[in-house]
Amino acid sequence: MTACQHITLELLPSRKRTRRCRQCHLTLDAEELGDSPCPECFETSGKRNYDFEEIESAHGGAATYRCEKCGVIVKCP
Repeated sequence: MTACQHITLELLPSRKRTRRCRQCHLTLDAEELGDSPCPECFETSGKRNYDFEEIESAHGGAATYRCEKCGVIVKCP
């Protein structure tokens, strides 16, 4: 166990909208993806797959922080 007291925390940005590819299940930020096909499917098979599903945020709106000293992730409800 580490002796770090997690004094300096950095707020990590949360994803607003997330999409998951229905073929390979890659999960991406909707803004990052834009109108592009799934990059994983395109890289592995050469096919342009646009079939995505919107998914809910895994942390349900909880703030997520990372300790700048030791790198531990802290989630707060």
